[in-house]
Amino acid sequence: MGVANRLDLTLRMVQGADRIAVSELAQRLGVSEMTVRRDLDALERQGLVRRVHGGAVATRPREEGGGFAAREHWQAATKDRLGAAVAALVAPGSHVLLDAGTTTVHVAGHLADRAPLTVAVLSLQAAAHLADRPGIDLLVVGGRSRPGERSLVGPLALRTLESLAFDCFVMSIGGVHSEQGWSEFSLDDAAVKQAGLAQAARAIAVADATKLGVRAFSQVAPLGAVDAFVTDTAAEDPATHPGGPETLKAMREAGVDVVLA
Repeated sequence: MGVANRLDLTLRMVQGADRIAVSELAQRLGVSEMTVRRDLDALERQGLVRRVHGGAVATRPREEGGGFAAREHWQAATKDRLGAAVAALVAPGSHVLLDAGTTTVHVAGHLADRAPLTVAVLSLQAAAHLADRPGIDLLVVGGRSRPGERSLVGPLALRTLESLAFDCFVMSIGGVHSEQGWSEFSLDDAAVKQAGLAQAARAIAVADATKLGVRAFSQVAPLGAVDAFVTDTAAEDPATHPGGPETLKAMREAGVDVVLA
């Protein structure tokens, strides 16, 4: 896992809990406690966390740091490759629910090649990518735009999703773990994903390899709730992603079709 991505995951975990221990961060990230302490020191120097005995607390809300704008250019080439692989799994003529996230924005860029499609989006960034594209019937799910992420969440978004049925839900994810399944850093995002899973005939999860072996704050669903998972080939390398091979093995055993792009 690259340092920038690990720092982002560490920050999101600290912000997702009022206080978190070094030992818990090490377990969730699959790294040593020494590495966690070094990363927390780096985040503290940036004013994003405050070190406390045995752990850390956030100094500012997640919306003010570590949001979409900070992450959108990280691993852009990898995420674009994942976006193309996901789009190839979507049948023309489908009704698609597209989740929020930096990777799903790349999916949006490739979905136009699969037109005609009806695409309901859960982020303002994806809406901007799909607006006025030929063959794309775009629906913007109502809801509150979460500051920093521009993901659409809250009761209005949930009610809208409950009134619709989709052929496919393309789901981004904050973390996926061999035992804990799919999880998110935000309760609001987790609730929307749960609604999307309930309303779709098929679910495709997508995430870069840094998310494997990670347990985020709020569980979304067990591994078997998803039909297919698209990630990059680095997920199979235990040297760079210690939790990758074990998580992929657990997915396959749960009946998930793993696609490496």
